[in-house]
Amino acid sequence: MSARARLRRSSAAVLVSAITAGSALLLTACDPSGDTAGAQPTTAAPSRTATAAPTGTPTASPTPAGTPSATASPSAPATPAATPTTPAKQPSATPTKAALNLTKGTGLTISNGTRYVVMDGRTVDFGTVVRDLAWSPDGKRAAFVDGDGNLETSDPDGSHKVLVARAPSGTTWSHPTWQVFVPGENDIAMHLQPKNNLQFTADDHGTLRLLTVPAKGGTPAQLSLGNFSSDDATPLPETGNLWPNGSGRYGSSTYANRNDGQVYLRDDYLRQQGGAVTKGSQPDLSDHGGDLVFVRSVDGHDHLFTKTGGYDGPEHDLTPKTTTDCTEPVFSSDGQTVAFRTPDGVYTVPTKGGTPTKVSDTAGLPAYRS
Repeated sequence: MSARARLRRSSAAVLVSAITAGSALLLTACDPSGDTAGAQPTTAAPSRTATAAPTGTPTASPTPAGTPSATASPSAPATPAATPTTPAKQPSATPTKAALNLTKGTGLTISNGTRYVVMDGRTVDFGTVVRDLAWSPDGKRAAFVDGDGNLETSDPDGSHKVLVARAPSGTTWSHPTWQVFVPGENDIAMHLQPKNNLQFTADDHGTLRLLTVPAKGGTPAQLSLGNFSSDDATPLPETGNLWPNGSGRYGSSTYANRNDGQVYLRDDYLRQQGGAVTKGSQPDLSDHGGDLVFVRSVDGHDHLFTKTGGYDGPEHDLTPKTTTDCTEPVFSSDGQTVAFRTPDGVYTVPTKGGTPTKVSDTAGLPAYRS
């Protein structure tokens, strides 16, 4: 059986499990990756991410009456940084009331790189600088990089912090994501082991690798990246990897490679096997069917694309009319919406396509929470 056939079969099994498990997706704010360059990380909360900093926005973006306009006068577009930047202690200014905007009732979280995180319309003080926040599938724990560059977890209100691991001197950590698997009766019969890990990017003096560590704390190790079994299989790149996003009850994940500009899938159910699926960067993986959303440059701007059905699925441009850069996309928990960052704020767009709607003018990263 070919590698792609095995992936399709495995994806089908994982799809059924993901749908029945109803696990929540995570949006995480972190240093952008891949084929674009520029914006500083800001943090996000419950779910996945996108970011912003003044420029133009998607065209024809309606805003409800009484809210800030969805368009802004163009200036120099801010694009994601090619590699994680060295963490710096950010100012601890409380987000303004205007920054809350239309997030209430949406399940979105937005972090601007300070100690204050906007969660579904309210502001929570984490008591420490928060970068690249990601939520556990059950929404009960947040993982983030603190102001000292170390990896921490906490409750949603910032309490009960756990120092998971300290970053070595000269190494920058970014974009943690959760890998959680709770085996059922059939899984136990198949000898599948539970998982509760964090995966993240480590920039060691310019060399990028993916690491993993138990969420309760421990010593990080390099993440295994095995290729699909095949006579002509070539080893997957071990360096240049960044922007991991985990999803699904079996601990599958996606990530990008800065050097070859490819987006990869890693299927933990298939013994850490995986492969490249498309050209792009900043991928996010949906719990609903293993669909992907990612960034790809088109005519000088960063567009958002979805890829449905896994390895061989069709691709669709979600932002074909954008006149600015759309970056750091993340799926909503139900898989129906994608939140993303532009230079002037955070937008959402239906997964099947449509007109983007501006939900916040915060120059930060959005995330969905279960």
